[in-house]
Amino acid sequence: MKLHTSAKAPNPRRVDMFLAEKGIHDIERHLVDLNAGQHREAAFLARNPLARVPVLELDDGRYLAESRAICTYLEFLYPEPNLMGRDGEERAFIEMADRQVEFNLFAIGANYIRHTHPGLAVLEQPQFPEFGKSQGEKMLSSARWLDGLLATRPFIAGERFTIADITAFCAIEFVRLVRFKPADAGLNQLAAWRDRISERPSAAA
Repeated sequence: MKLHTSAKAPNPRRVDMFLAEKGIHDIERHLVDLNAGQHREAAFLARNPLARVPVLELDDGRYLAESRAICTYLEFLYPEPNLMGRDGEERAFIEMADRQVEFNLFAIGANYIRHTHPGLAVLEQPQFPEFGKSQGEKMLSSARWLDGLLATRPFIAGERFTIADITAFCAIEFVRLVRFKPADAGLNQLAAWRDRISERPSAAA
């Protein structure tokens, strides 16, 4: 298999953390330069017409896009350590937590960064600063929700580390580009959780 990916982008980082947690080190990587527009070139569009990374190239020549789908496939191939649930009930609750974080923190935070950070102007044309600002306010509201959740449990989906923690951590780290720090916003539970996750070896993947 070959992973078509990009450095520093949040969705590729989700897959990188997942791979690191699984101890998977034998997948070939092909770096796509987003700033150079390589994701819009014909060669990449043949792999993913939506022009988004990451994309996992399977051994049979098919291409699997979407970070969550890639992780699901890898969970099937490498079931341990388990990150998505050991039975139907646990899988459902982990997926619920992961989806809630993805839609309410990750995606909104990404919009915030893409439309307000000058370094991303080359990728987001046109930028809409007012929209970005409004997304930042919504992201803060979601971060408060997550802070309250973490007051009741040690990890996003419950008592153990799962893919939901990977999604949330990558979201928080991405919005740090605009110097957002949970502790500065009074979100002490979220800050403590973030510091614990940052100590995992996969956080440096």
